Amino acid sequence: MEQTNVKEENWWASHRPSRRRIVQLYCALLYNAHLRGFAEGKIFTGKAKTVCVPGFNCYSCPGAVGACPLGSLQNALGSLDKHVGFYVFGILLLYGMLLGRTICGWLCPLGLIQELLDKLPTPKIKKSRFTRALTYLKYVLLAVFVVCVPIYYGLAKGVQVPGFCKYICPAGTLEGAMGMLPKNSEWLSMLGPIFTRKFVIMVLIGLACIFCYRAFCRFLCPLGAIYGMFNQLSLLGVKVDTARCNSCGACVRGCKMDVRHVGDRECIHCGACVEKCHAGALSMQGIGAKRAVRAGMAAVLVLALAWFNFLDPSVRGGAAAAAEVTEQAEQSGQQQPEEPAESWESDAPVGWEPGKQLADFTVECLDGGTFHLADTRGKVTVINLWATYCGPCVGELPHFDALQKEHPDDLAILAVHASLTTEDVKAFVDAGGWDLLFAIDDEQDTVFGVVNGSLALPQTIVLNRKGEVIFNRVGSVTDELLAQLYEQASEG
Repeated sequence: MEQTNVKEENWWASHRPSRRRIVQLYCALLYNAHLRGFAEGKIFTGKAKTVCVPGFNCYSCPGAVGACPLGSLQNALGSLDKHVGFYVFGILLLYGMLLGRTICGWLCPLGLIQELLDKLPTPKIKKSRFTRALTYLKYVLLAVFVVCVPIYYGLAKGVQVPGFCKYICPAGTLEGAMGMLPKNSEWLSMLGPIFTRKFVIMVLIGLACIFCYRAFCRFLCPLGAIYGMFNQLSLLGVKVDTARCNSCGACVRGCKMDVRHVGDRECIHCGACVEKCHAGALSMQGIGAKRAVRAGMAAVLVLALAWFNFLDPSVRGGAAAAAEVTEQAEQSGQQQPEEPAESWESDAPVGWEPGKQLADFTVECLDGGTFHLADTRGKVTVINLWATYCGPCVGELPHFDALQKEHPDDLAILAVHASLTTEDVKAFVDAGGWDLLFAIDDEQDTVFGVVNGSLALPQTIVLNRKGEVIFNRVGSVTDELLAQLYEQASEG
């Protein structure tokens, strides 16, 4: 019996998670505290989404309750012709000065995933001069895809294109697309070559992380490149007591990252070198957590889980508002004003799926007017869900504008911006010069709830003259598709 207990104690001693691993798991859960998003296949839309978390965590992950700093930076650079993103630049400066790449080692969920992949028992690629040279690749990706691509498209074409997120980011594919698809299988038919390429990139990066420790973090991560610039200035992390250091090099030899000395641009301050230093010259500064701090962190996590899953107005208000609107529509029999002809009345049940009549709603427009869905009976109606920070959304607005001008008296188009705003939407719309009705959804996301919308934008809903849904899909549309949908809705 005693021998069994000893074996159990030895197993736990060798498998017990380190303090750093616990912090990594804690941050991964805290960043993605909207757990019900995974069950519902919907993205969290609360106001907390305007706050950047320190680590690499995709904004489109169904559990994400904050914004990715890298994605926010690209959107800010793509909007330089309209405003300067002081908040994004400031928060990156704050994170860099306080933590540097300690964020990579302790606070990044993608770093945790890479370390878990590295635990698979396979031959490992050892660091060398080649891997050290390869670390400069992430600075090239930072310059090209994070800085140049968004600035070029923003200034030259007036469209926000977050280059790294759109063409490369494995976190967006893994956390965003793969996290949403299980509950939104109808989106599979809309996935195109960009997703296919990104999926292949994600798989290749995953395989690289199995054979090479934190391959993405070392060679490709632009966020790590940014934080690395602040590494020697950061307040927290591994610090060297030069008076005790005997320059034996044990710290560098034992490090899995491509460091030349402790605290350089490649150091993630994981603390592994502290135990290897026989001279006692290394220490973790500002990382220790006393019992009261740990209790406070646990309380914060519990409160976050409760707030983002049950208490936040965007979680309970949106569904409640949509249910209330649907219930009112059903009780009233979808009563029509006196003007529309009786032939445009529908007996279809209320809902957002094709074949059902959409529940009535009223929304205030940016031009000061009011859009009442019931008033559009007899016309073809198109509802477009979009956002200024969504490049494909902005890119397809001219298609809706052209269709509206082609059928000015027989078509009603409403472009509804998500309740989450990162800039002055009215100023953005005025600068675009589109001849459309624009509105911003309310804090309860009433319109989004009525049409079953999400922040996986853009989304287009087309109604026939009876107010019945004939099309409701996420994804960009073309001129040709809109023309076909108009004809189909007119005949219906």
